[in-house]
Amino acid sequence: MKVLNIGSMNLDYVYQVDHIVEPGETESSYDMNIFLGGKGINQSMALAKAGAAVYHGGMVGEDGQPFLDACAEYGVDATYIRKIEGKTGHAIIQLDKNAQNCILLYGGANQKLTKEYVDEVLAQFEAGDVLLLQNEVNLLPYIVEQAYAKGMQVALNPSPFNEKLLEVDLNKISIFLLNEVEGGQITGMTDPDEVLEKMREMFPHAKIVLTLGKDGAKYAEGENVFFQPVFKVQAVDTTAAGDTFTGYFLAGLIDGMEIPDILKMSAKASSIAVTRNGAVQSIPLRAEVMEALKEL
Repeated sequence: MKVLNIGSMNLDYVYQVDHIVEPGETESSYDMNIFLGGKGINQSMALAKAGAAVYHGGMVGEDGQPFLDACAEYGVDATYIRKIEGKTGHAIIQLDKNAQNCILLYGGANQKLTKEYVDEVLAQFEAGDVLLLQNEVNLLPYIVEQAYAKGMQVALNPSPFNEKLLEVDLNKISIFLLNEVEGGQITGMTDPDEVLEKMREMFPHAKIVLTLGKDGAKYAEGENVFFQPVFKVQAVDTTAAGDTFTGYFLAGLIDGMEIPDILKMSAKASSIAVTRNGAVQSIPLRAEVMEALKEL
């Protein structure tokens, strides 16, 4: 079983601020850093650091070489990353004193996928392989349709949730990995338990992972429901927390681990990531995660 992630790559411009800026307000930042990010590459890096063999697909611009270098460093197969004219996607991130963030995205090369490119990449994969997707690249409905027709297992992190997702046939998703806000946007519910129940009703054949921030995470498949509490830490940057959880969860699933063990490993990995600044750089290696679990 192979894992392909056709996902975003963003240069993250992270500004440290006292509070998230309000409309009409001007605020000075007291620090600024540039990190590699984008939900797509974050999740590929998390998969690789969790021990999975993962192929990353997508587009970068003329300023995108750092992503190819990072893939080589962390063990992500970059065979299907294409460098094109123009700018790589980027994000402007405000990070406040309570480790909360807000993010402004510019799609750049992430929005330049073509159907020919998608067909070329998917041709290298087979039925049963896993395709991981987020909503930071274009052609999402087409990618889902083509992968489903091949018999691939499509895992979707529906973030950011917007009108583009309304064009995707969500009944063709095998694995949902989403937070309570995204779950609410899909189901129309607000209570996390109701969100999960409605997701199970809407997509009875899917595996559903619902992350709940400080309240942990829940997993549902058929009649089975599991809960994982959060590991409490002093967070400094929550940017890659969900992406870390996603990568580790899929890696555990591919390894055939039991769901409660996967959830625990994923939660621990996320708890380590939020104690560090940045996205890719903050994601821990699996050996570190497993050692930390031993110490509990």
